[in-house]
Amino acid sequence: MSFIESDERKQLRAAVAALAAKYTYRDYVLPKARKNEPLTELWDEAGELGFLGVNLPEEYGGGGAGMYELSLVLEELSAQGAGLLLMVVSPAICGTIITKFGTDEQKREWLPKLADGSAKMVFGITEPDAGSNSHQITTTARRDGDDWILNGRKIFISGVDQAEAVLIVSRTEDHKTGKLKPALFIVPTDAPGFTKVAQEMDIIEPDHQYSLFLDDVRLPSTALVGKEDAALMQLFAGLNPERIMGAAMAVGLARYAIDRAVEYAKERTVWKTPIGAHQGISHPLAQVKVETELAKLMMQKAATLYDAGDEMGAAEAANMAKYAAAEASIKALDQAIQTHGGAGLTADYGLAAMLSASRIGRIAPVSREMVLNFVAQFSLGLPKSY
Repeated sequence: MSFIESDERKQLRAAVAALAAKYTYRDYVLPKARKNEPLTELWDEAGELGFLGVNLPEEYGGGGAGMYELSLVLEELSAQGAGLLLMVVSPAICGTIITKFGTDEQKREWLPKLADGSAKMVFGITEPDAGSNSHQITTTARRDGDDWILNGRKIFISGVDQAEAVLIVSRTEDHKTGKLKPALFIVPTDAPGFTKVAQEMDIIEPDHQYSLFLDDVRLPSTALVGKEDAALMQLFAGLNPERIMGAAMAVGLARYAIDRAVEYAKERTVWKTPIGAHQGISHPLAQVKVETELAKLMMQKAATLYDAGDEMGAAEAANMAKYAAAEASIKALDQAIQTHGGAGLTADYGLAAMLSASRIGRIAPVSREMVLNFVAQFSLGLPKSY
């Protein structure tokens, strides 16, 4: 791993930042978020420029790069206040799983559209009684001739209204043992028996969350991704990219908050002195700058390990990166608000709205408590607590 990025990566950062500068947080993103409208124009242009599919194979219209480059794109968008949540699920999780385990037909059908952003696929794992615990999932798939019949419920599924399909994590029954095994299915959002219900959230964001109900959803055999008895491995293949991308978004948010705070601290003058000259303002901002850079380094390490094929090393680093970045972004936004004083709570700046949205990072895509469980068990070798 080099601490000096290649010219190609530097150029990619600059190009993404230039795009995001056209869709500023206060003029574009925040008004959209207040109306709960998706960032369609930004998504479409990012797709046209090839940013959304930089991690997908060139033969299917992608950039042929890796998770490092995709996380770089999301970080730079988020650093301008224009992060695209569905990048986490569509090209990162679903695109990665289909690339690694999909059939040739599934790759031909989905990867070009995921790469240019003309279609979106979201990810359905969380359930009311299981959370993200894949061992407790109750959504089931049973054979009916050559078809599959799915029944179950999902909750907190992002962006279903924008997607053409959901990659559903379900379970099949092994009739020899009676045990349930995980399996992944591509479920069109217009399939009969598939119902989405928007969940009322108390945060300001452009993407909706949904509960999903699957009532005897009939799917052809071609909807199954990979092998039905290898889906646990396929599922985990998407979780490291999910955590890396979550960290990238949080790092970008922290950078945005620090930049806005520094701008204000340089301009705001009290008693003939810019408030940034006072250590009560400068030291807390310097501290969150340090913590953000540390989180970014761990995110880059995780992406580098993942792209090198080191799954276990990437898992440890990705969990740590997601934890550190979430904490840094929340702290940075809180300090940015404090730096602005009363102005930080006004609708003009939108920092308070961003703070509430950044709080998601402590909960999703995996809670910080589960990250600590992972680190305690796998990094420290302590007994499993659950």
